[in-house]
Amino acid sequence: MTSGGDCPGLNAAIRAVVRTANNRFGYETVGIRNGWKGLHDGDVIPMPSKSVGGILNRGGTILGTSRFNPVHDPDTLAHCLENIALHRLDGIIVIGGDGSLSAGYELSKHGAKIIGIPKTIDNDITGTDATFGFYTAVQTVTNAIDSLHATAESHHRIMIIETMGRNSGWIAVTAGIAGGADLILIPERPFSWEKVCQQLVTRHEIKRFSIVVVAEGAIAEGEGIVTSGQLDNFGRPVYGGIGYRVAREIEERTGISTRVTALGHVQRSGTPVAEDRLLATQMGVHAVEAASQGQWGHFVALRDGHLRTVSLSEMKGKTRYVDDRMYEIAEIFFG
Repeated sequence: MTSGGDCPGLNAAIRAVVRTANNRFGYETVGIRNGWKGLHDGDVIPMPSKSVGGILNRGGTILGTSRFNPVHDPDTLAHCLENIALHRLDGIIVIGGDGSLSAGYELSKHGAKIIGIPKTIDNDITGTDATFGFYTAVQTVTNAIDSLHATAESHHRIMIIETMGRNSGWIAVTAGIAGGADLILIPERPFSWEKVCQQLVTRHEIKRFSIVVVAEGAIAEGEGIVTSGQLDNFGRPVYGGIGYRVAREIEERTGISTRVTALGHVQRSGTPVAEDRLLATQMGVHAVEAASQGQWGHFVALRDGHLRTVSLSEMKGKTRYVDDRMYEIAEIFFG
């Protein structure tokens, strides 16, 4: 099953799970379409090895996905558990982010046999050093920064690049450093309008242009997160618009022409880079090996360069934030 927002590498993980289960262990493998909604609806299809041919380099997910919450009420939870029994599922490998794996943890407490594979472009799942999907997103943002340098310099403008990153700024910081951003704003570090504008004015006197990378969850001191006013199916606010707020404030306070590029879903689209294909493949293989050993209620984690299984309870309700050292490195190049 793939659940939650799509990201590059999902098909690589599906391929690894199916091939390992079928070819190495002789298990019968089925796919649950459209995430937890597919389990609720009984949308289950057979997946022999030939069904995953030619998908390694494809973005998205051949199984489809959704943000359906299987544990938001007792009836929905009970129906999902009934379908596990009805389709004789010995266990489910859930490829998802924090919301999907947290739901898997709740189901596991009711007897479902779950193993998780963490995926998210945000790289914010506690318990693992990295998630696949992140590397492709970082490359996409870095490419955008590279492209916008020329137009920023030509028009003597400040260019704001808004990235994804609800609660953590891993994409913004990593791509910002790689792309040579002049300022990076992330959720972990509430910023001062006065300080930001002063930095940009000082730089403009010399360089005449600036690149500012802003994570969607970034906040100014004393202010709240900019959202669309909507909630997703897991009850979380839908973020968006911080880039335009930052641009408006900067232009009004400094008088410098400022423009915005909100990259949005392009960050989670397209062909996965080699790092994501490799990590997704390794995690898929490891997940099936863990299933063969009965390590239910766990997820596959990368720690200190090695894969291991970690209890799903370790990640539920937690966020992996950008560490201070990473941001300190970024700050060296501000201005």
